[in-house]
Amino acid sequence: MQLSELNMHIAAALLGCGADPGPMQAEQAHAAMQLHLDCTVDECRVRRRARDTLVESGHCVLEERALR
Repeated sequence: MQLSELNMHIAAALLGCGADPGPMQAEQAHAAMQLHLDCTVDECRVRRRARDTLVESGHCVLEERALR
């Protein structure tokens, strides 16, 4: 994904772990997962939103242990 002026506000929202970036497209969610690779969904709101987006869109299937 290229960073255009249109995407700059989304990119800025993806940098911090504490703020929910809001709805994402699957491509944005994938980028967020890569940016927050060392984070957990319990600690990082960006990674949690990204994972939820990928699961809801069918791009990711969680293992049973992740659903607990």
